[in-house]
Amino acid sequence: MSLGATAREIRTEPLTRASFAAYGDVIEASGAPDKIINEGMCGRHHDLARLDFGADGRAGISVFDAKPRALPYEFTLVERHPDGSQAFIPLSLASFLVIVAPDEDGRPGAPRAFVTTPGQGINLLRNTWHGVLTPLAAPGLFAVVDRIGDTANLEEFRYDVPWRVTG
Repeated sequence: MSLGATAREIRTEPLTRASFAAYGDVIEASGAPDKIINEGMCGRHHDLARLDFGADGRAGISVFDAKPRALPYEFTLVERHPDGSQAFIPLSLASFLVIVAPDEDGRPGAPRAFVTTPGQGINLLRNTWHGVLTPLAAPGLFAVVDRIGDTANLEEFRYDVPWRVTG
């Protein structure tokens, strides 16, 4: 997509638990571990994501391999998953871009853009509008924990005017 003059601009912000709480969870090993396990050789940071797979789904783990992008980044597409949460855990120590938007009467509102620090992952709550997986460096490998089920769990929306994310 070319960077058009008509795009609306949003600036990235750091990903913190507080700033992201309305959209999901930050998955990271920060602060002291909740428990020391494995004969004192491992710190457990416990229960970091509110996983939700609905009554007719189950948890599944997949690996996504996404092509890296760069800032400025322009987009029109966001999506949401009405029947389950979706967690993205990077398999490298590269940062990635996280785009989310509030729901406004069944449509996404103005988006926000977060940049992770190396080692941070996210869990998007059920029904949260979000952009596509957007690594900022190669490799774009992620473990993804999300709902596996027989019913459709994807709703897409395209903004009429593109949004441009800048650093």
